Amino acid sequence: MGCSQIPRLKTIIGHLALSLGTAIVIPGLLFYICLVTMSVWAALVAGLAWCYGAVAWRVATKRRASGLLALTVTIMTIRTGVALASGDTFLYFLQPVVTDSFVALGFFVSLATARPIVSRLAADFYPMDNEIAMRPNVQRLFWRLTLLWAVVSLCRAGVTFWLLQSQSLVTFVLVKNLSLLAITGTAVTVTVVAAVAVARKENLLLPAAATT
Repeated sequence: MGCSQIPRLKTIIGHLALSLGTAIVIPGLLFYICLVTMSVWAALVAGLAWCYGAVAWRVATKRRASGLLALTVTIMTIRTGVALASGDTFLYFLQPVVTDSFVALGFFVSLATARPIVSRLAADFYPMDNEIAMRPNVQRLFWRLTLLWAVVSLCRAGVTFWLLQSQSLVTFVLVKNLSLLAITGTAVTVTVVAAVAVARKENLLLPAAATT
């Protein structure tokens, strides 16, 4: 990879913040605001509409598809479809337990393949080509981060199920979002620190003072 293609850490953090904000943070905020101010059905529609709008914007502006956003859209479409078809919002809030459990299973299973799931999402945050992806240190990073996010998904499922059984709906949504934000934020921090360490070892980051 030529020097002109090597990004700065600031650029990567920007991509990470944009991807997480678009696919996770903003839909979650919209959902909670609509739940408190209107109804749970309005919250369902608002969260899903944002995700489809984000996908449409990427297509209209000819931006590269986001694996994280595609995963979020798929999960939210299934959850919302089941809730609307059944008329039971409890199923909507129970589905994250099932979804996170299956996501964890998928991450664990992918550890036995040549491409752990994290390697399939890495291009959302770094201009990844095959030569970089096949480096031994990068491969080990993908494997370890896939294991990390498998465990994180299991923790998210457990916390969500416990809160769903013990809290009122509004309290559940608020506490769940804050709890999962803390869990996910910790995992993101670990991911960034580990990835930066490997990127520097592999000369995949420009020094702060460098110019392209």
